Amino acid sequence: MTVRQLSLPELVDGCARLGVPGVGLWREPVRAYGVRAAARLVRDAGLAVTTLCRGGFLTAVDPAGRARALDDNRAAIEEAAALGTDTLILVSGGLPPGGRDLASARERVADALAELVPYAVERGVRLAIEPLHPMYAADRCVISTLAQALSVAGRFPAPGVGVAVDTYHVWWDDTAPAALARAGAAGRVHAFQLADWVTPLPAGALTGRGQLGDGSIELCRWWDRVEAAGYRGPVEVELFNEGLWAREGIGVLEETVARFSTLFAAR
Repeated sequence: MTVRQLSLPELVDGCARLGVPGVGLWREPVRAYGVRAAARLVRDAGLAVTTLCRGGFLTAVDPAGRARALDDNRAAIEEAAALGTDTLILVSGGLPPGGRDLASARERVADALAELVPYAVERGVRLAIEPLHPMYAADRCVISTLAQALSVAGRFPAPGVGVAVDTYHVWWDDTAPAALARAGAAGRVHAFQLADWVTPLPAGALTGRGQLGDGSIELCRWWDRVEAAGYRGPVEVELFNEGLWAREGIGVLEETVARFSTLFAAR
């Protein structure tokens, strides 16, 4: 998504040329290209699919909406398995129209996971619940903190359900380091993503993620925390940014790799 202006072949070729060993894919471009064709494209380039984004949106109240969400998540699990990744990122979903009850919405997420977890485990896919910054609680994600994500994940076996740690969403929360440590001790840190926090936020805030090093987040410190929690998996960069998307994609990819290499040179 950081360079969504690139086609999948352009992205894969750029990553391979720049020495990026893996890529986190989004379902929409993968489906447009063809799931099995995308899997073959990435595999033939010697890359790994680190995660697939996204499943979730599990807060519907009406039976038909709930059934559609479950069907879509089963499809996402199958797509993840076909792509060869063991991790599907979940964004829980916001409040239903007219809804105000956050606690009940979170319970509906847990109820849906009770149906999805066995399906995912059978296919070798882990579900990684991603908490989003509370500014998204109403319309996108009723799970706002790592502690909330861990509370839901903890109802299920750790190999099946864990959390995704995204610096953009958790950096502000002074309870997050302790929750991260608990998640690590339980083997539930399933994904780690980097983005910076820059101001002013754009209208709607969805595309406000800053390029690495441009904002307020102690990115190196967060990597230290995730590593101390026992995570040794891929480290992804995920930037939703209209300014980056308006630029030439390979240039953005090269810049991102250079920022990553400079910021984390000591690792």
